[in-house]
Amino acid sequence: MRRVPLALLKRVYPLRSQNARRSFSTLLPPPREVVEPFCNLSDVVSSPQTSPWLPQILSLLDGSPSMESNLDSFCRQYLITLSPSFVSHTLRSLSDHLTAMRFFSWATTQPKYTHSLDCHVSLLPLLPLSSLPAAVAALRRANLPITLPAAHSLAKTLAAAGLLHDLLWLFRAMTANNLPLSLINLNSLLNALVNASLVDSAERVLKSMQEGSSPKPDVVSYNTLVKGYCKVGRTRDAFATLREMEAENVPPDEVTYMTLMQACYNEGDMDSCVRLYHEMEEDETLVTKIPSHAYSLTICGLCKQGKVVEGCSVFESMVKKGCVAHKAVYTAMIDGYAKSGNMDAALSVLERMKVDGVEPDEVTYGAVVGGLCKSGKVEEAMGYFRFCKGNGVGVNAVFYSSLIDGLGKVGRVDEAEKLFEEMAEEGCPPDSYCYNALMDGLCKSGRVDEALMLFRRMEQEGCEQTVYTFTILISELFKERRNEEALKLWEEMIDKGVTPNAACFRALSMGLCLSGKVARACRVLDELAPMGIVLERAYEDMIGVLCKAGRVKEACKLADGIVDRGREIPGKVRTVLINALRKAGNADLAIKLMHSKIGIGYDRMRSVKKRVKFQTLVNN
Repeated sequence: MRRVPLALLKRVYPLRSQNARRSFSTLLPPPREVVEPFCNLSDVVSSPQTSPWLPQILSLLDGSPSMESNLDSFCRQYLITLSPSFVSHTLRSLSDHLTAMRFFSWATTQPKYTHSLDCHVSLLPLLPLSSLPAAVAALRRANLPITLPAAHSLAKTLAAAGLLHDLLWLFRAMTANNLPLSLINLNSLLNALVNASLVDSAERVLKSMQEGSSPKPDVVSYNTLVKGYCKVGRTRDAFATLREMEAENVPPDEVTYMTLMQACYNEGDMDSCVRLYHEMEEDETLVTKIPSHAYSLTICGLCKQGKVVEGCSVFESMVKKGCVAHKAVYTAMIDGYAKSGNMDAALSVLERMKVDGVEPDEVTYGAVVGGLCKSGKVEEAMGYFRFCKGNGVGVNAVFYSSLIDGLGKVGRVDEAEKLFEEMAEEGCPPDSYCYNALMDGLCKSGRVDEALMLFRRMEQEGCEQTVYTFTILISELFKERRNEEALKLWEEMIDKGVTPNAACFRALSMGLCLSGKVARACRVLDELAPMGIVLERAYEDMIGVLCKAGRVKEACKLADGIVDRGREIPGKVRTVLINALRKAGNADLAIKLMHSKIGIGYDRMRSVKKRVKFQTLVNN
């Protein structure tokens, strides 16, 4: 028998009695129950009990293609609708952003359901950074009522993502809804401003917090501003903030000191880094909270300054307090001892490192090999090199450059060349340090032409030619009396945009001065000035070289030229010449110059007053 549709029956037989309506309503399913994430058992237990529906819903959120249909079937079977609070709580229990987004979208398909602000806020931290702006824009379009807990959570998310404009929108909305800005909110704003490098704005926010009635800035507020100052290189302002904290009775914590220490270390200001460590050590509230990284920065900083013994003392304090040192700390102490020439102490630290269960890596062994080569213990360095290759320790360009340099300095250039070629075969392309080390070795062995061939090969292979590269070759070419080639190499260096340093000009000026071309050296120095290259001690070096070579007359002529051009004050040039004569063993002329008015006195020729020339020292 064919069933008549219910709608048609209603039109044909209108229901007039209450009993009739009740009989038809029994054919429809009862309304769905809206479930919350927690059971209301406040009259039975004190702590909230998780809803039994929650684990069942979570088990369905498996990311499978049928996830949404499984959720539909489950809710239809048990006649339930998930409340916005339930959805929000479930989202906070998820970790996969794709599953969370699918669940978030599915929830809107439930009958008579609308997401609350909490739902959006719970989803945002799960999203990748690239998806956040669009999600926040959707939240803003929804124009949902703002609650204080949701606002606090949203402020943290927006600040962490650096969405500064959205964060300011949130604060304006909170003000419009008479919701107070808490210290957490303001700290989130400070953090967002600092992350966006808007440190001046962060500074104004902190000042308004200081001058306002509430809330007052806490240690987190100040630490955020200190981080901002350090981020943009305003370390002095960061230190001023540290002192301001002390004046405002907001004790700095380990985060304050660590931020400043890291900034000082990065800037190479090791003295300030070590001083901050000592301040922490003297503070009774912080001495037990000094993090291991603070010890590491202090030890590495002291070792870089050559104060290895002090660094080792801090290391012992670190060990006593139960902090574990990592490879970089041991390596810094080994490198410090190696650079100071104390290889016995360096090797002792290496052995202790192994005993402490810290495995040395290629950087550690590289410091050992470099130190041994500088100490002339090339064979021992080769032993460590072979050990590393045989035990799977990576051998990098630092190893090779140290060994090539060490072999070249002891005259074993052929072995250095063989090692240089081995580098490329081992898949470790030679860098400029390796090329420079081999060129230096070849030059010291009198094989300048081979060094020049290596220089051209360096150019062909695209390896950077540094100022040190040119300095090695220019110096050696002058020693070989190949002055024109040296000058051409100097010009090539300038054309390639390599900035000469004092050592490079010293090699050129010494070569030119000793070959009698002092004026040419002065002309080259004058050409460097428009390029922004000012070598302050250049004339001193030239005067010293001439005096040492016994060319005192030319040295005096150069001294007169310096004074006449207004390069230096006469008194300083006179002192330089006296010292140069004394060091060259020409004490008689040095004493004569010291007791005369040469360079600083004047002779009157009729009405003209002229300075006594330095050349009178040798003319008389």
